[in-house]
Amino acid sequence: MNPRERVLKTLKRLGKPDRVPFEISWGAFTPLLMKTYREKTGAVLLPEEYFDFDTRFVLPGPTRLRTDFSAFFSSLEPQVTFDEWGVGSVPTPYEMPNYKYHPLEKMEHAEQINAFAWPDLGAAYRYAEVAGAVKAYQARGYAVCGEMYQTIFERAWLMRGMETFMTDFHLEPEIAHAICDRITDVRVRQARVFAETGVDIIRLGDDIVTQQGRMMSSEIYKDFIQPGVKKIVAAAKAVNPDVVIFMHCCGRVEDVIDDLLDAGIEVLNPVQPECNNLRRIKEQYGHRLSFWGGIGVQSVMPHGTTEDVRRAVRETIKLLGASGGLVLAPAHILDPAVPWENIEAFIDEARKSGPAISGRPGKSGAILLP
Repeated sequence: MNPRERVLKTLKRLGKPDRVPFEISWGAFTPLLMKTYREKTGAVLLPEEYFDFDTRFVLPGPTRLRTDFSAFFSSLEPQVTFDEWGVGSVPTPYEMPNYKYHPLEKMEHAEQINAFAWPDLGAAYRYAEVAGAVKAYQARGYAVCGEMYQTIFERAWLMRGMETFMTDFHLEPEIAHAICDRITDVRVRQARVFAETGVDIIRLGDDIVTQQGRMMSSEIYKDFIQPGVKKIVAAAKAVNPDVVIFMHCCGRVEDVIDDLLDAGIEVLNPVQPECNNLRRIKEQYGHRLSFWGGIGVQSVMPHGTTEDVRRAVRETIKLLGASGGLVLAPAHILDPAVPWENIEAFIDEARKSGPAISGRPGKSGAILLP
C-alpha cells in the first residue's frame, strides 16, 4: 500500500490501512527548529522528504497584483510587510509575527468592503505549476493537499481586527456579512481551481473556538460563517466529488463538531488532547468523521520523555485510529520547545503502527519508495 492509498483509505474510513499514516503538521518546523533539523540530520531535503511522510501539500503561485495597501493606514512601522490580503505584520522576538495592521478596520459601509482590492487567489495562472506538482507527487505515491487555511473567519478578523469584527456580528451585521461574502467569493474560486488540479484533500482552517469552548454562538456561526464553508465545499465537490474536505480548528471543538459536519467537513484537525475528550469524540462521531492530529504540542511533545511520546502515539492510535480514520500528527507546527529526541520518538513509534517501511535509504538517510 503506497502512502496515497493509505491516506485515502484512512480518511474515507474504508477499513484499516497497513499502518496509520502520519506527518508532522504541514510538514514543517518553525525556523529555529528547522535549523536544529539541519544540524541533527545533515539533510538538505525538506522534512517531508527526509522522513517520508504520507502527504505532500501545494500552494498557489505568487500573485501578479501589486496592490499598495499603505493608503489604508495613517502611519506604518519601517519593518511592516503586507500579505496579498492587505494584512500588515511586524517581526517579533518570537517565531510568530505580530499582525497589527488591518486594512478593513476603519471602513464604515458595506460598499467600501465590496470595493476593496481583493486578491486573485482563484486566477488560473496561479495554479499553472500546481497541477504539475500534484501529478508528480501522486505519481510518486503521495496524497496531495491543497492549502486554504485562514479560510473565512480567521481571514475576516485579520483584515478587520478581532475586536472590531466580533463586535460587527452584533452592531454592524451588514459589514460582517460583506466581509464574509467577499472572502467566500475568493475561496470558492480557489477551491474550484484546486479541485481541477486534482488534489486529493483540500485543507481549510478556521479557529472558531478557544481552549475553553465556543468563540461565537452556533447561531452566529450559522449566519455568518457556515454558509461560506458550504459554498466552498460545494464548489470543490462539483468538480471532484471524491476530493476530501479537511478543517483545522484548534481548541475545544466538541461543541462545534455538529456545525462543522453540517457544513460538509469530513476530516477534523487537530483534535487537541489537552482540551478535548478524544474517546468521546471518536465514539460519537467516528462513523461520520475522520481525524488528523491528536498528539499534544502543549503537553507531551515539549514536556514529556521519549517514552511518554511513544506512549501518546500508541494511545492516540488506539483511541482515534484502531480501525482506521486517523492520520497521526502533532496538533500544530513544532517549535524549539520540543526536544529533538521527542520528534524522533514520535516518527519512530508512528512507523511501528504497521509493517516496517520498505525501500532504500536516500543520500541524506531518507527512506525512498521503490
